[in-house]
Amino acid sequence: MKRIVLGLLIVWGAAACAAPRAEVTPLPTVTLSEPSPVEQGVMAEGRVVPARETTLAFSAYGTVAEVYVKAGDRVRAGDVLARLGGPNDAAYAAAQAELVAVQQALDALRRSADLARAQAWIALRQAEEEYEKAENWYEELQEGEYTYPVIRYVKIGPRRVPTIKMVKVKEPDAETLEDARANMELKKALYEEAQRAYERVKDGPDAEQLALLEARLKAAQASVDAFTLIAPFDGTVMDVNIAVGDQVGPERWAFRLADTDTWYVETTDLNELEVVQVRVGMRATVVADALPNVPMRGVVESIGQTFYVQGGDILYRVKIRLEEKDPRVLWGMTVEVTFEEEE
Repeated sequence: MKRIVLGLLIVWGAAACAAPRAEVTPLPTVTLSEPSPVEQGVMAEGRVVPARETTLAFSAYGTVAEVYVKAGDRVRAGDVLARLGGPNDAAYAAAQAELVAVQQALDALRRSADLARAQAWIALRQAEEEYEKAENWYEELQEGEYTYPVIRYVKIGPRRVPTIKMVKVKEPDAETLEDARANMELKKALYEEAQRAYERVKDGPDAEQLALLEARLKAAQASVDAFTLIAPFDGTVMDVNIAVGDQVGPERWAFRLADTDTWYVETTDLNELEVVQVRVGMRATVVADALPNVPMRGVVESIGQTFYVQGGDILYRVKIRLEEKDPRVLWGMTVEVTFEEEE
């Protein structure tokens, strides 16, 4: 039995060796070059935003008296949007009263400028004369001999009549000399104060009082302005959150205002590996998620220099100015941005 099996193995092996070998065609070698991400186009997500936007609120508490605009209205910087000041608003009444009182005081100060200057001049001359007299008297005492008047009563008939008699003293005592010196110093101080008072009014209203009243006027005007909301820049009223009769304060926003003359896209997921491939001035194609068949053109205007962390990724905000915008695209819509390498 073993001889039969062995024979079969020998025959099978010989047949296998005699059979022609199949030729193997080698596969061509292909070298894959990884295309650069810029050539593919860096992509990012973003949101549509206006050039500027702000949320406005009153800085005072009160009742809304007037609302002058509605959502969609165009306004210019300085336009009044709304004001507070109901009939029962004590704070508003007090602010108005303070403004009127300070303005009246300021007007009175300016009207009386000429009179104040004349009075200050007269006071200065009188103070100068008093100081010169006191100085001369002290110098006479220091020289030694001096005379001074005293009142003497002379009996003329049944009556005593006061008369003035000059008394000569060869050397003043220390107390008299010290009193004269103190009086001279007092008159000098009064004279110097009169000089300062005249300096304040010689060219117009009292400079110190004027500065004080102007500061009070500015504060009073700010208090009244707190009851009014004014547009800080040209733009569009995007939303209104107040109505006439509402009780409002700083904690409740009143208007959202945006500059819609120019629209931008701000990226929300551009990471550190991608942002280095983006340049200011690079063109981009923007497609809103809501309008996938409406591409819009834009150009990179700025690249954020600070980062923020989201989901463990380091992200940077890039701002793209839209050169064209479909009117159906609204503030806050999400978009896909493809940055294009310039040829």
